[in-house]
Amino acid sequence: MASEARILAFAGSTRRESYNKRLVKIAAEGAKEAGGIVSVIDLSDFPLPLFDEDLEASQGPPESALRLKTLMTSHDGFLIASAEYNSSLSAVLKNAIDWVSRSASGEPPLMAYNGKVATILSASPGGLGGLRGLVHLRSILGNLGVLVLPNQVAIPRAFEAFDAEGRLIDPNRQASVAQLGATLVRTVVKLRS
Repeated sequence: MASEARILAFAGSTRRESYNKRLVKIAAEGAKEAGGIVSVIDLSDFPLPLFDEDLEASQGPPESALRLKTLMTSHDGFLIASAEYNSSLSAVLKNAIDWVSRSASGEPPLMAYNGKVATILSASPGGLGGLRGLVHLRSILGNLGVLVLPNQVAIPRAFEAFDAEGRLIDPNRQASVAQLGATLVRTVVKLRS
């Protein structure tokens, strides 16, 4: 149906108490409230070896990569909360992006990415909230054919930004993160109609 927006939401971190897992859930709630069909996943459920073309050639893509690629292909848009490691995105997120980008025989290139829409956000203990990593993530996704929406949120000092239930203590920040999810849904619906 043209009016539906299927959104896949995940954090670029596998840490159990990840700030970005908390953050992406807030954006996912905003997407649901706007009528999106939202699937929240955890990259720790998709363990992947480091991308290696020799491994791919000898054993084929890992089963986890195929499952993640199927999920990404079946959704219209992505909500990605990216942890920042040393001024860039996390290795686990980059590795997942790389494995999913691989085309099987007869598939169009970048099938899981081309024509998709994404919203990116970040939370970090640092003063910039992961902003430097978002620059790299935006560039990578754009080069893969993803339309990355211009609005983003970076939450600094994440260790004091969330309450015990995982909500942002600042109600304005909470609302702006939820709004990112809602805007993604509305954009996907407009582009598909």
